Amino acid sequence: MSQTVLQLPTSELNKMKDYYKNDLKPNSPSSALFAAKLSGCTITAYQSGKVLFQGANHSNEAQKWGHPLKMTKQVEKEKIVPDCVTHSHMGTDEAGSGDFFGPMTAAAAYVEESKIPLLKELGVRDSKSMSDESVLHVADQIIAAKIPYSLLVLHNPKYNELQKKGWTQGKMKVMLHFHAIQNVLKKINIEELDGIVVDQFAERRVFQRHLTSEKKKLPEKMYFLTKAESYSIAVAAASILSRAKFLKEMDRLSKDIGFKLPKGASKLVDEQAAKIIAAKGKTVLYDYVKIHFANLQKAETLLQNKRK
Repeated sequence: MSQTVLQLPTSELNKMKDYYKNDLKPNSPSSALFAAKLSGCTITAYQSGKVLFQGANHSNEAQKWGHPLKMTKQVEKEKIVPDCVTHSHMGTDEAGSGDFFGPMTAAAAYVEESKIPLLKELGVRDSKSMSDESVLHVADQIIAAKIPYSLLVLHNPKYNELQKKGWTQGKMKVMLHFHAIQNVLKKINIEELDGIVVDQFAERRVFQRHLTSEKKKLPEKMYFLTKAESYSIAVAAASILSRAKFLKEMDRLSKDIGFKLPKGASKLVDEQAAKIIAAKGKTVLYDYVKIHFANLQKAETLLQNKRK
């Protein structure tokens, strides 16, 4: 979405707030001083003095208050939370990308503005701050609340096949997020969608490059935000759904192979992988692990050292 950013002193922010007093929004982002919605432009002012103008008329409206900032690296790194997080929006997140055992999962969830309070009441938040039991419980409640969502699983055999073809894990993530978004777009009224927030694992240009390589286009109204689950209830919901699915897949795979598969990529993971190789052979692992991880070599080294 087109935008202009200004840097203004507190006195000017106060004048601006008074000027737009009839257009102020009742629900502004938690990090904002105020927000106003006009025809063709949404304005969000932050405590840092930065003011974000978004929409078709962003440039004309911003010109009333000053000259736009030159987007230096310092400015680019400053977090500006998109206004859509307080309205009806979609969020995406993934799980399993840092785990040696198990698949990679991704989810997209669409949360209508009217359902934001309900999800907060259900305890929807960053899944990394929740126990596995809580993640599974809240995931069931999100589904029961009839939140439109899409949940995808990239199983280990397919993951390893793509990796051998030259796909980076980053590209796999991009395509999972993209297809999850497309699935949800088919379930909702796109006219009511204020934005799509992605928990940023890659810069916009990198995301776009991966999509272009597969002849896909970047969806409209997309925002990339680090630690997005802290600002977007939709991203938090997606993080819980994707994490819950990863946990269920890990349980399923553990039963299938006959060994408890630990999460992560620690020494404990290396040791368990070594036990599985000793009992069933190395090739069996290919259906359960991400073979390009260093853990595979570490597990083989552990076995070799034990045999000496």
